[in-house]
Amino acid sequence: MSDRETELTAGDVTAHYVEAAGERRLDFEREGRTASIAQNVDGYAMLKVRTAPDGDELERYYGFDMALDHAAELLGVAVDDLPVPDPAEDMGM
Repeated sequence: MSDRETELTAGDVTAHYVEAAGERRLDFEREGRTASIAQNVDGYAMLKVRTAPDGDELERYYGFDMALDHAAELLGVAVDDLPVPDPAEDMGM
């Protein structure tokens, strides 16, 4: 894993932070389900919530907290159950 990739697990949720293909992406996995939050690599655009890293876009948010809430809902956990790696903490506008 490079310094542009980070993985963090809490309980049964694993988070993968990746910078690739012009995006900063935070992918959560739990029990075979995935939720992804993506932002442009410059970090100033709205956050996109997707069903997977390359999945369908479901919604866009300005705030990281709202995107995390949506991701938690997709995975069936509380937002506090989502581990957020340090490099992803400043996502959002």
